[in-house]
Amino acid sequence: MVEAILFASAKPVTVAELHARLPHGCDAPAALEALQRRYEDRGVRVMRVGDAWAMRTAADLAFLMTRETVETRKLSRAAIETLAIVAYHQPVTRAEIEEIRGVSVSKGTIEQLLELEWIKLGKRRMTPGRPITFIVTRAFMDHFGLSSPRDLPGLKELRAAGLLDNAPPPGLEEETEDETEDLFTPAPPDPD
Repeated sequence: MVEAILFASAKPVTVAELHARLPHGCDAPAALEALQRRYEDRGVRVMRVGDAWAMRTAADLAFLMTRETVETRKLSRAAIETLAIVAYHQPVTRAEIEEIRGVSVSKGTIEQLLELEWIKLGKRRMTPGRPITFIVTRAFMDHFGLSSPRDLPGLKELRAAGLLDNAPPPGLEEETEDETEDLFTPAPPDPD
């Protein structure tokens, strides 16, 4: 039954949603684990996407699913920076995004990311003014093949992929394997 629900669902399904559809007493987490093992070496995998589960094409066969007619819409640099800040610093307020970027964030940038369903409104901060926070969505994690935001690459991985300079910024030490440096917080001022 769990397999059928996952197969028919267009979106990832949470354990709570599975329990709501299954007969009383069924153990959805155990069924998910069994399905994950069953599909381990097949062309389709049962994967965790945030707090939900979905059937996805195996990574080594993803090329079969590409379409040549897909028209991609590029995000502006401001949208990419804002999305990265939300992903790495969530939950984050608009003021915090602006502080990290060093410039104001236009309403259109936030609206575009909300429209793409890659970010969503989080809880309000319990600070003066009770600002709203932003967090990444399950759709964001699904699009980038992440189980959780903790799976985002750290500085080491970004440098290895050639996306960052190989030399660390002045004032920052190399990261250790157990911790990931804050990618967007400027280095502390040099005491000299």
